Parts: sequence; structure tokens; C-alpha cells
Amino acid sequence: MGKLTVLALRAVLVALLAGSVFVQAVMVPLLAIDLEELDAEFAYLRTPILVIFFLGVVTVQVVLVCVWRLVTMVRHGTVFSHAAFRYVHIVIGAFTAAALLVFALAVVLAPGEAVAPGVVLLLCGVSLAVFGVALVVLVLRMLLAQAVARDVEATRMRAELAEVI
Repeated sequence: MGKLTVLALRAVLVALLAGSVFVQAVMVPLLAIDLEELDAEFAYLRTPILVIFFLGVVTVQVVLVCVWRLVTMVRHGTVFSHAAFRYVHIVIGAFTAAALLVFALAVVLAPGEAVAPGVVLLLCGVSLAVFGVALVVLVLRMLLAQAVARDVEATRMRAELAEVI
């Protein structure tokens, strides 16, 4: 990975992280104010919606930090090591948690007339899509495991060859 690519990716990660902090610090409180104006019939939705949105942003932040660490490992040439698995596992967990949060939002909004049934169905589809991303990262984790195994084998073979020579 070239220096320019790493620099560009890190700039994007910083912008996304700053945006997520802005959402947590400004937008979630504004959403809380807007939700206070709900009818008494839907007031019970306020707290679960705020918690789900806040935790959703946390899952995004976790993924961004893990990607930053993985990019650092790529830059140092250490990504094909067992240390990278920790970050990949955290990313898989964060995407799974995000999928569960979107599904929880669908469950919270489903009863009553708060939103149309189509919106609940769309949220279930989004939840499935986010879970699909977690599965894609799991497949990528398997590829990383194969690459690490091959790297370890290549290192062992080089050591044996050095002994013979």
C-alpha cells in the first residue's frame, strides 16, 4: 500500500470519526429534543430510539478505529500476523452488533402506528444487509488466516534453506 493511499485513507477515517463525534455530540441531543415533541402515545419510543442511535454511532467508531489500526499494520508490513485477528474480530463483532441494533430499532417501531409497516420491513432489510457485511468480513478473515499460515510456512522454509546453505 503506497504512502499516498494510506494518507488518503487516514484522511477519510479522520473525517468519518470527526463526523461520528459530531453526530454523538450534536445530532443525538437534537434528536432527543425532537422526540420530546412526540405525542404522549409514542413517548415510550424516545429512550430506546436514542440508545439505539447512540450505540449505532459507537459501532461505527469502533470499526473506524480498527480499520485505522489495520492500515497501520499494513504500512508497517505486520498485517499478516496473529495480531491482526484481534482487530478483524472486533470489526465482525461491531457489524453484528450494528445489525442487531437496526433490527432492535425495527422491533421498537413495529407495534402501533408510529411508522408505516414498510419502514419496519426496510429496517429489517438493512439489518440483514449489515449482517451480510459482517459475513463478508468473516470470509476476509479466513483469507487473512490463509495468508498468515502461508507467511509462517514461507518463513520456516527460508530458515531451513538458510541452514542447508
